[in-house]
Amino acid sequence: MTTYHEVQQKLKQQQSCWLITGVAGFIGSNLLETLLKLNQKVVGLDNFSTGYQHNLDQVRELVGSSAWSNFTFIKGDICNLNDCQQACAGVDYVLHHAALGSVPRSIEDPLLTNASNVTGYINMLVAARDHQVKRFVYAASSSTYGDHPDLPKVESVIGKPLSPYAVTKYVNELYADVFQRCYGISSIGLRYFNVFGPRQDPNGAYAAVIPQWIAALIQNRALYINGDGETTRDFCYVENVVQANILAALTTDSAAINQVYNVALNDSTSLNQLYQMMRAALIDSFAHIREHQPSFQTFRAGDIRHSQADISKARELLGYAPAYRVDQGLSKAMDWYKHDLANRN
Repeated sequence: MTTYHEVQQKLKQQQSCWLITGVAGFIGSNLLETLLKLNQKVVGLDNFSTGYQHNLDQVRELVGSSAWSNFTFIKGDICNLNDCQQACAGVDYVLHHAALGSVPRSIEDPLLTNASNVTGYINMLVAARDHQVKRFVYAASSSTYGDHPDLPKVESVIGKPLSPYAVTKYVNELYADVFQRCYGISSIGLRYFNVFGPRQDPNGAYAAVIPQWIAALIQNRALYINGDGETTRDFCYVENVVQANILAALTTDSAAINQVYNVALNDSTSLNQLYQMMRAALIDSFAHIREHQPSFQTFRAGDIRHSQADISKARELLGYAPAYRVDQGLSKAMDWYKHDLANRN
């Protein structure tokens, strides 16, 4: 029996109160779905800047009315301290995922990214401190590794950041450490590597590559690969991320607390390989894909060439054991992609 399985069994027997910021977003809504299925009480905070009501509606459909009654939604903004204070009242665990993601967006508008990812983040830390939450788990980022060339990435060795977004996510880690030293806040940061799965937005200029490409394949539109397609990433299915969050929130190992962890697979998939995986998964359902070919364009500013995570620290201290490889995650999510994306314009 894995550590995660043991933790899930305990959760089913003991109800706690969790706050998920960014609850209407991709990762936030997946966290919500799992916690409600485990009979937990959940408070959700979102301003719908990048999250969607339809994500919450899908979760409600999946968990049923009884579990949904354990959910309280607050429409609010982490940039407003009062909203953060309201959301943290009576909460045991905070899973902080409200942020403005995307390297290109941060290059285009660094002030907006900083306001959400730094000022909003500090507001949440202050509110968590004031309400004495048991654990503050926050979404960190693999972008923190910056220009350091070594692979796989090890938590203790980082380079210079390559975008305003990367700066904000590193600042999050620094503030978490300072709040532990100054106020005794128990926190854990999770450096995500290219997360994908159901309810990830395929639209807009800053859409993640997997839903964007699957939408293009299903709808027979142009699909653009940045550079030569040999850029590699450590793609991580969202259920692995959910596991890491729950383990981080509930660990009782003092050595595991006030740390930062990579959350990925310790795997490497090129963009060309990813395209072929998607094509193979969809070709039997959409005949036009047999003729589909990608287009190549220039490399994207602020991007690193290769990324791969060492996950031994999370395995050893948290009991993290990713259950889905890239192809398995794509296979599990494909029905959602087909149903949700096939009908979009």
